[in-house]
Amino acid sequence: MLRDIPEKKRDRLLDLLRDLGSAAVAFSGGLDSSVLAKAAVSVLGDRAVALTATGPSMPGGELEAAVRLAREIGIRHEVIETDELADPEYRANTPERCYFCKQIICRHLLRRVEQLGLAVLLDGANADDRRDHRPGSRAARELGVRSPLAECEFTKDELRRLAQAWRLPNSNKPSSPCLSSRVAYGVPITEAALAMIDRAERFLHEHDFAVARVRLHEGGLARVEVPAEDLPRLLESSLRRRLTEHLHACGFSYATVDLDGFRSGSLNRSLSAEDV
Repeated sequence: MLRDIPEKKRDRLLDLLRDLGSAAVAFSGGLDSSVLAKAAVSVLGDRAVALTATGPSMPGGELEAAVRLAREIGIRHEVIETDELADPEYRANTPERCYFCKQIICRHLLRRVEQLGLAVLLDGANADDRRDHRPGSRAARELGVRSPLAECEFTKDELRRLAQAWRLPNSNKPSSPCLSSRVAYGVPITEAALAMIDRAERFLHEHDFAVARVRLHEGGLARVEVPAEDLPRLLESSLRRRLTEHLHACGFSYATVDLDGFRSGSLNRSLSAEDV
């Protein structure tokens, strides 16, 4: 395992973090921020702090998992309440939604960074993230947030291998982005909509679909995505019927399944060149 990890990148990352002197890690509990938190605490010790932003858009169970993981990594951890839904530009859900969201979250975290007297706020963006529409990354850069994993050119696959080498318990955990990313652009973000999506996805997780998304489209239409190889099981008559009933009970008007299967960021397919 050790010979499979990118040792030069790993050493560059550790040197970069060491030179910072102190840092806070924006910690979601996902793979990327976990690797970053592990690296930071290994070279900075108690001068490294993990900060988790939490609000209605965080999927159920993710906060509890982040708390447990920070404890296992051994990094000091704080939870910061955020208020994205108070921002009308965020609620409007344009293709720039992630920009406004990241602004709000980073400002909350940066206030705590200043209070703690830490040198910098770090996020877990990696080199692969440059390939997708990510206006949130622009907001983070504008506010002075650094992305050491991207700076060291780590890909997602390399981070997964490094997490396995460091025996992080979430090394194989699927990505779990914020619930707002399930809402089609132009459909307003509301607390009720986020709760519907969270409840619907919990049903799928409870039925052993580790990777699943319930996308909300205009008119209350639910578009369910699971990996293509899982579609036959999802569409088995008994489970399909129970899923349909559950989606309607959650508040969706229409229940559909995407035959293309799961695609990360699939809502970005609707964006024009000008939007991107």
